[in-house]
Amino acid sequence: MSLADDWIVPDWPAPDTIRAAVSTRQGPGVSTGTYGRLNLGLRSGDVAEAVEANRAAVVAALGLARSPHWLQQVHGVDVVDIDGPLQHGEPRADAAVTRRVDEPLAILTADCLPVLFCTRDGSAVSAAHAGWRGLAGGVLEAALAALPAPPAEIMAWLGPCIGAHSYEVGEEVRDAFVATDPGADAAFAPTRPGHWLCDLAGLARRRLLQAGIGSVHGGGFDTRTDDRFYSYRRDGAQSGRFASLIWRVG
Repeated sequence: MSLADDWIVPDWPAPDTIRAAVSTRQGPGVSTGTYGRLNLGLRSGDVAEAVEANRAAVVAALGLARSPHWLQQVHGVDVVDIDGPLQHGEPRADAAVTRRVDEPLAILTADCLPVLFCTRDGSAVSAAHAGWRGLAGGVLEAALAALPAPPAEIMAWLGPCIGAHSYEVGEEVRDAFVATDPGADAAFAPTRPGHWLCDLAGLARRRLLQAGIGSVHGGGFDTRTDDRFYSYRRDGAQSGRFASLIWRVG
């Protein structure tokens, strides 16, 4: 791989057959203005031709055998099995799974949490998009269920998302978690009436541990304060998207 200096390579004990990377704003991209340079989101308002060129640049930079499997993410819990019949275009789903070699999975984010999974034997990988709605709805548990291994044989890596000190949410977000898991209250800190700071990565880690995943890595990012990343909270509707990718090699 030939990565830009500030791209992220996950530091986790994945098998040698597993590859993963997280793009940033920097690299061989052609987007301009608020989208500069390496915006990978087709639905972000950027020029489609620029985004397609950026996506091709990612393929070249990572030495991928094919274009990643991009998703039409909708803050839901559906998981698409890349090894099965695929619909035309980008599937409407918030997670994907594959057991095949050289089939890169990709999750686009700009504050939401990307989570990468692999089995300990390297036989399968999955990737999930966890905004608060998807996380509360069970998207991580759905991604785990799609992998051909019990939870104890799966490891997870938490990618860059908005940090706990930057993410203020309303009462409805806290209620979505605490109503079914009172212990999730520890991930929320009150700010002003009806509002809370939310530790999105902490909530994800808690749910993964409860699901039986004993090997959870990553975290510690804050997309809102780290200029390497796109951030919807910081940049608004004209924010681009960066990608978290995972794939198997032969």
